[in-house]
Amino acid sequence: MESVDTAFLPLPEDIVLELVHTTATAVVVQIACRHKSAACPRCERPSERVHGHYTRTVADLPCGGRRVLLHYVVRKFVCPTLECPQQMFTERRPEFVQSYARMTNRLRDALLALGMMTGGESGERLAPKLGMRVSAPTLLRHMRSIVLLPPEPIRLLGIDDFAFRRGTTYGTILVDLERHRPIDLLPDRSAATAEGWLGTHPEIDFVSRDRGGEYAAAASRGAPQAQQIADKFHLVKNLVEALDPLFERNKACLRFVDTPEAAAEADPGSAPPPAPHEMRPAPSKQAEQTRLAHRQERLQRYEQVRALRDQGFTTPAIVARVGLSRSTVNRFLAAPAFPERQRRCKEATKLDPYRAYLSEHWQEGAQRAVHLFRAITALGYTGSAASVYAYLTCLRTGACLPATPVPPVVRTLTNKHARFLFVRSPTDLLPEERTDLETMVNRNAELALSYQLSQEFVTILAQRRGQALESWLTQVEQSGLPELQRFATSIRRDETAVRAACSSEISNGQTEGQITRLKLIKRSMFGRANFDLLRLRVLYRA
Repeated sequence: MESVDTAFLPLPEDIVLELVHTTATAVVVQIACRHKSAACPRCERPSERVHGHYTRTVADLPCGGRRVLLHYVVRKFVCPTLECPQQMFTERRPEFVQSYARMTNRLRDALLALGMMTGGESGERLAPKLGMRVSAPTLLRHMRSIVLLPPEPIRLLGIDDFAFRRGTTYGTILVDLERHRPIDLLPDRSAATAEGWLGTHPEIDFVSRDRGGEYAAAASRGAPQAQQIADKFHLVKNLVEALDPLFERNKACLRFVDTPEAAAEADPGSAPPPAPHEMRPAPSKQAEQTRLAHRQERLQRYEQVRALRDQGFTTPAIVARVGLSRSTVNRFLAAPAFPERQRRCKEATKLDPYRAYLSEHWQEGAQRAVHLFRAITALGYTGSAASVYAYLTCLRTGACLPATPVPPVVRTLTNKHARFLFVRSPTDLLPEERTDLETMVNRNAELALSYQLSQEFVTILAQRRGQALESWLTQVEQSGLPELQRFATSIRRDETAVRAACSSEISNGQTEGQITRLKLIKRSMFGRANFDLLRLRVLYRA
């Protein structure tokens, strides 16, 4: 039966625990080997003649959050072979601790896993919480000492680029799509580097890639036996990017005005006039003149913004010239006409609870202002008589404003949102999104045809109907839509890979997921490690 000591501190069979004492931060254990003999590392003859001993201090895995220090009593033996150049040697236990090492193999493996998962600086901060002490350079040294095994034969390969620094330097990631794991990183994304790697793996049958020409050329020359498959995600991305100029040409069709007035114009009987108790007195003549002066100034700003845009100025340049905020400039540019400001009335006044009473008695013939004022004062009104007189004048003359004017809402769909509507399944859209989509395609024949062709292409990809691709390309080439015709031309240049994408279940989505993991690892390294360490951490599996 295993003893309590060896259960908490597993040791090799012939190494015994002699003494244990504890401190506030560490557990110190004295161990020794009780095997009678040891083999000479040169001639490999066993020897039982002990010459002496010394004590090694070796760190082991922590216990209960405290460090474990092993005082290992190591014996020296005399070699029995007189001709052996190794006259004396030290007993060695490489399965437990390496020669000259300051820690056991299992502690080194734990630190290696810690470093691979967290990185040097983060691992140094986390290690004390786990009862271990290690510096970031030591962790990096352990990590760089690992030797990765060569990958197993690959049949399905996914290849894509990733950014070391966006817009500046890029690398290449290669993923085994069958085993769901990255198999290598390349320091750049050039066709020559990828071709050289592919040439060393003649067992590859399929290469899933994006639409870039570099990887297509590399796969053609480095793996001519493999079938290339274009990535479905990049195909849809290329389609929606091709639609951007179309949306720009028909920007007016992406604007929607949500106002009660627009609903009334569409259905005149649906907007009843406001009730008398919902009316408010019109502003004074002086207030109206001030409002018109402000409106004229705002109109001039609007016309200035539109004129600058017609001259080709960008939005930041217009903001700098006119002195308006960016949001105001964008609102002016998005509006189909000058956006009028609605007259705002005070939301709540002391007279509000009594307006219905006043309008009811006014319609019954009680139109003496003083009598009505006294009546509502008796009911609890604490406001002024002038407010009552102004409201009654409003009822008498009809010079009133609606109680709660609703400002018009001008919405302009962004190109990104419009692209989303064009490629998403109609059953997955919200009711308001379906309404916007129907309005767009009903306004413009080009948008209607583009939507139909976009939906057909997405359906071909989703249902893997590769046989329908040729018919779709013919429709696009005869459609008269220059944006989609350019997209069809790019597919013709890469038709074999696109046709394979429309017929196969193979996708490069796994590669995109591995790139997301790579980005997390790269950012956790704070950009301070070299490519070799990034490659180790991406390919390492704990």
